[in-house]
Amino acid sequence: MRKSKIGTCIIGLCFLVFLYGCASTPPAPARDNREAEAEAAAAAAVAAMNGSPPPSSASSGPVAVNSSRTEPAWVSSPDSVFNRNTFVTGVGAGNNRAQAEMNALAALSSVFHRSLQADETITNSYQEMIKNGSAASWIENTSVESAIKASTSMDLIGAEIRDVWFDSKSTYYAAAVMEVDKTARLYTQMIQDNQQIINTLLDIPAADRNSIDSLARYQFAVTIAEVNQIFTNVLSVINSPVPADVKRPAEYRSEVANILRAIPVSVIVENDRENRVRDAFSSVLSAAGFRTGGNNTRYQLQARLSLSEVSLANQNNKFVRYVVDGNFVDTSSDAILFPYNINGREGHLSLSEAEVRAVRAAETKIKEDYAAALNAYLSQLIPKK
Repeated sequence: MRKSKIGTCIIGLCFLVFLYGCASTPPAPARDNREAEAEAAAAAAVAAMNGSPPPSSASSGPVAVNSSRTEPAWVSSPDSVFNRNTFVTGVGAGNNRAQAEMNALAALSSVFHRSLQADETITNSYQEMIKNGSAASWIENTSVESAIKASTSMDLIGAEIRDVWFDSKSTYYAAAVMEVDKTARLYTQMIQDNQQIINTLLDIPAADRNSIDSLARYQFAVTIAEVNQIFTNVLSVINSPVPADVKRPAEYRSEVANILRAIPVSVIVENDRENRVRDAFSSVLSAAGFRTGGNNTRYQLQARLSLSEVSLANQNNKFVRYVVDGNFVDTSSDAILFPYNINGREGHLSLSEAEVRAVRAAETKIKEDYAAALNAYLSQLIPKK
């Protein structure tokens, strides 16, 4: 199935390939119809990633082009052929068959357009977790149906080209359809599978509750819940009930904030002038949600400020180079979680004033640069098992 461009990222097909490789429970030899449907949808999705044309039927291969002089009823009135209680339909036209099929799929996607919209940051995070394999350990007892877990580059899972007509002049017409019942089954299963991953993620021992790893787990849960929100929106379009145990992203997002507030971080800076560098780091950490203060906390930001005079030829001014080396450390394992380094140079007529300017420049740079770096680090945390 070729990608229909609906102007927004939806959740990455990479999950599909990943799940084939890492699902912990292989499918049983005797599969029910739901598993067969899932496997067929998975195969179609893999073809989509490889740029193959959209499928026509689950069993018969590409549909033959109808060249009758009589226009099929579905061209102008899709509902007269494809009952709206049974199908969601999109009709497209083009100068060739491929263009007509792509336009039909785009028309079908437009029915779900608002439902499929997602923040690019969310979808990128979800894709990256799958691509780098970091989510592998959280997939337990996943059946073949999980292989159709969706992704942002998916066209609608379960969509197919049902009919193509050439008007014997210059225009091709195509009808793309999704079976409502089948779509409901597939998306419901994806939602339930995702919720199972969330439940596994959040099985956290009480002793580790207020930790960076716990934070990573809840952040990933937020991402998956956002994905599920997209899928539940699809179900709402086809008037299908949403599984009862699905939670909204806001429930997990509020817990992320709670965990951040419960994690104390000590800020220790060597050679600091009037604690300006320490205070700069503390302000950034506080803005991110952490509780700062103390000296014997599990998490520490350990930094060192270095100042050195720089001699420059043909200069009356004095110049001072500053270097700040910092590490966000988990003292329980002495692991450096997030290294940080900045440097620069400041000048003035006197050496002492050049040093003051250097410290002030370091302070300013930390407030701007470290804030962005810390946010990037926190947003890319990978939950471990």
